[in-house]
Amino acid sequence: MTSPTQKKKKSQIREYAEALLTAVLIAFFLRAFVVEAFKIPSGSMIPTLVVGDHIFVNKFIYGIRIPLTKKWLAHFKEPKRGETIVFIYPENPKLDFIKRVVGVPGDKIRLDGDDLYVNGEKIRTQAVQVKGIDPDNSHRIDLIPDENFPEGENFTEIPTYPDWTEYQVFLEQLGEHTHLKQEGSFDFVRNREIEVPPGKLFVMGDNRDNSRDSREWGFVPLENVKGRAMFIWLSLRHDPQGKIAGVRWDRFGQPIP
Repeated sequence: MTSPTQKKKKSQIREYAEALLTAVLIAFFLRAFVVEAFKIPSGSMIPTLVVGDHIFVNKFIYGIRIPLTKKWLAHFKEPKRGETIVFIYPENPKLDFIKRVVGVPGDKIRLDGDDLYVNGEKIRTQAVQVKGIDPDNSHRIDLIPDENFPEGENFTEIPTYPDWTEYQVFLEQLGEHTHLKQEGSFDFVRNREIEVPPGKLFVMGDNRDNSRDSREWGFVPLENVKGRAMFIWLSLRHDPQGKIAGVRWDRFGQPIP
């Protein structure tokens, strides 16, 4: 016969197993339908996001998708111009990319060097004065946004990154979203006009002269969109050899414009 002690042990093991299974199911549900972590692997979104940033992506905001597929169970809304999205790379479904939405279905885009026009209107930008490296934090660059761009008061610093002195920083307003972008001396394209077809998005990186995006490989199908970037939950600095060299504590919890 089974002793009371053995029954108690079996009961405890069962409780632990049920608790573990419940935790796994909850984690799977959250990752599949609500939120997913994403690591920034490249500098295409500098200065908004830098290599080593870890972010959370809201997968629920646009709808509910069948896990591991591109089919929607429910579709709430589509991405808006100016939002930062994570999506399945059209040329390689095994890769996820992160870019900013520049054009939605029906938009007419004109690219002329670093100037951007949407539906005939030039996108509002303002050059930002770069004060230099913060004397109290050698891993942070201080900015002085122009007072004529009131939305710029939320953008007074960015993390340091390789060759930052070679770029000009700008505030840009896309739709209802204001964010930072950077430009180098290289013009990506001259006087090119594009119309965004139904069911597609035109996306670009905030690092405008160093981003592989819709200017190169085309549109993003709406069914490829995984979610909208929310905020940074971890940011790690790396040395030239790729090893972790520190933590950017001041970036914890920063929302992604």
